[in-house]
Amino acid sequence: MALLSFLGAIQQVTGSCYLIETHAGARVLLECGMQQGRRKDEAGNRANFPFDPQTLDAVVLSHAHIDHSGLLPRLTAAGFKGPVHVTTATGELLELMLLDSANLQEKDTEWENRWRARLGKPPITPLYTVADTERMLKQRRPHDYGEPFEAAPGVQVTFHDAGHILGSAIVQLDVEDFGRTRRLVFSGDLGNSCSPLMHAPTVLQQADVVLMESTYGNRDHRDHQATIDELEAILHQAHRDGGNVLMPSFAVGRTQDLIYYLGMLYQKGRLPQQAVFLDSPMAIGANAIYSHFQEQLEISGEAPIEPQQNGRYRIERWLPVLKTTPTAEDSMTINRFKSGVIIIAGSGMCTGGRILHHFKHNLWRKECHLVIPGFQARGTLGRAIVDGARTVKLMHQRIAVNAQVHTLGGFSAHAGQSQLIDWVSHFQPRPELHLVHGELENMQALQQALRDRLGWEANIPELGDRIAL
Repeated sequence: MALLSFLGAIQQVTGSCYLIETHAGARVLLECGMQQGRRKDEAGNRANFPFDPQTLDAVVLSHAHIDHSGLLPRLTAAGFKGPVHVTTATGELLELMLLDSANLQEKDTEWENRWRARLGKPPITPLYTVADTERMLKQRRPHDYGEPFEAAPGVQVTFHDAGHILGSAIVQLDVEDFGRTRRLVFSGDLGNSCSPLMHAPTVLQQADVVLMESTYGNRDHRDHQATIDELEAILHQAHRDGGNVLMPSFAVGRTQDLIYYLGMLYQKGRLPQQAVFLDSPMAIGANAIYSHFQEQLEISGEAPIEPQQNGRYRIERWLPVLKTTPTAEDSMTINRFKSGVIIIAGSGMCTGGRILHHFKHNLWRKECHLVIPGFQARGTLGRAIVDGARTVKLMHQRIAVNAQVHTLGGFSAHAGQSQLIDWVSHFQPRPELHLVHGELENMQALQQALRDRLGWEANIPELGDRIAL
């Protein structure tokens, strides 16, 4: 019978990876994500894959975020030659995100090797290169939502809108083995129903086995309007204090939401800052892709949209005081501003990117305000700051955390506990349910909530577990 192996994002929120194998010999990899956060997790990215990449028929990807897609170039470099099935929008975002990741891998390795040479240590090689990534991108096969396709003999796949980021999908796999078809549904990352740009996640009703994410399995998000009001209050307090506002943000998804909210406040005369800097080449590129696929977005009537001649809009036009800084030279000019500006920069969990440079110039200032608008995985710099670290080490320096830190969970692009339970409750009869993509304590909280509210039992897999479909 067909088998499902749990190979990543097991009792943690990154490194998503699952393998489906049939008795007839089909082998389909569901997700190929990078581990992020703790040093030992990142070291796992260099370990050998727990399968032979050359034997895979295909890869199926739920969406473009690096924790779901980030090891695809390494998979290709290790010998995988099959198709990578994605939604059409995900295909475009992958090119943007993985080429950026490859460039960072090469540059970070070059920088690290300079330090290693001074210490007499041997050089390291990048996790993968731009050339690896360009080869992998040729393997993309785009599909529309609701369009069934065969990923391998006996494995039919259909993508459904997950409402998380542009192109994100709930993955339905109908697996035929020994003349019997079993349906596996992987939630991917389910979106927050309060998202200003995304549709609500598609409700499905039939499955034999469900893999459901549990990032926020332990709680519901704060009331949406209360979160917007809190953001406005923070911005006004920062204006009174005379400091800058830092917003570490994921380039795809969170950044576009923040531009929307700031544009809404600006149009209502409630944005005191005179300039908002988008200091992320990837986010600037993502804005263009979002604009290209605007028919997949659900725009609230409050958004200040001004169509261009071709009937399309640019996301940047929502916020007239937005200034983009694509080059490193442009980025450095922001540091001339000691007060009065908002700086949106990557990375979302503060593990790299230009936000670190802005931390160096602002984090130690008590008048600075740091707004954390999304989940921070255990082991990341962002998590350390949220947990109350008084100093942090970055760029081989130790910096005091004197800034006022604010966590805005209501802007999360992930479903909260009640939303997760509501989504899965529509499956009838009750499927075999496995919780993935969450920290263990969050999974356990969701497991208990499912038991209390639905009378359902959910399994929490161990890394390497294998089950029969």
